Amino acid sequence: MRKAASAPAKKAAPSKKAPAAKKAPAKKSPARKPAPLKKAPAPKKQLVAPKKATASVPAAPAKTVAAHPRGESRTALVRRARRINRELAEVYPYAHPELDFDNPFQLVVATVLSAQTTDLRVNQTTPALFAKYPTPEELAAANPEEVEEILRPTGFFRAKTKSVIGLSKALVEQFGGEVPGRLEDLVKLPGVGRKTAFVVLGNAFGRPGITVDTHFQRLVRRWKWTDETDPDKIEAAVGALFPKSDWTDLSHHVIWHGRRICHARKPACGACPIAPLCPAYGEGETDPEKATKLLKYEKAGQPGQRLKPPQAYLDAGGRAAPPLGAG
Repeated sequence: MRKAASAPAKKAAPSKKAPAAKKAPAKKSPARKPAPLKKAPAPKKQLVAPKKATASVPAAPAKTVAAHPRGESRTALVRRARRINRELAEVYPYAHPELDFDNPFQLVVATVLSAQTTDLRVNQTTPALFAKYPTPEELAAANPEEVEEILRPTGFFRAKTKSVIGLSKALVEQFGGEVPGRLEDLVKLPGVGRKTAFVVLGNAFGRPGITVDTHFQRLVRRWKWTDETDPDKIEAAVGALFPKSDWTDLSHHVIWHGRRICHARKPACGACPIAPLCPAYGEGETDPEKATKLLKYEKAGQPGQRLKPPQAYLDAGGRAAPPLGAG
């Protein structure tokens, strides 16, 4: 009987705890009220995060090397690429093709001659060539040995002579002596590839095109716009980042920057206006004074590559190049 009495006593104990359990949630309920208050700032942080992400790029450009390409979204890449182009447009508002020419024929010939040499050397050579052979008809009928002698300073003069005479003959026979304004026609000319064709289309006909030369290839890979190495694939990848109307000026901006500041062997990182946006910052000289000594052409107070540059370039402080043989 004592066991029976003790049993209800034990049952009574939990019965007393039961109301305590009911009070417990009542005490916890106010504790849960601040929870939504803690969650409230979370969306605010999410709104601020993108701003911090973009601001961190100029603050510490070296960190973007680790962040890209793994951490950079397609949208972020497009924004960064277009911002670089906008800033280069402010640095080089006078950017232009650096080959001297008066008409499409002179431009296509000069561009073919610029292979594996500088535009300056071409500009110093073509005045004599066009003075003697001003039209496709006259160059097509030229004596190859005489043309070779004129083109000797440009290097690979025999191959180049064959190309310019060949393309002149093609212009006469297939296009009535006129340079065609279509890509598919231009690339049929001897010595003319997509790069040369886009130079002609963009600068002689005002039709957008991307010029993928050695400078362009080097810089777009440094900037992580693409990892492609084939020129045609680079053209497609970079073209997809910009509206078509920007392509020609974009080419000028990138090529000018590669020739003046972002050199192949030793980039002048410390003097680079887009260093905060560059994933490759630090590959070159970062000391501002030492980097300034690496600048070329008008950025170093030196002549440019054209003997007859546009007036806008001269107005901006640029200087014309000397003719061939000038002291």
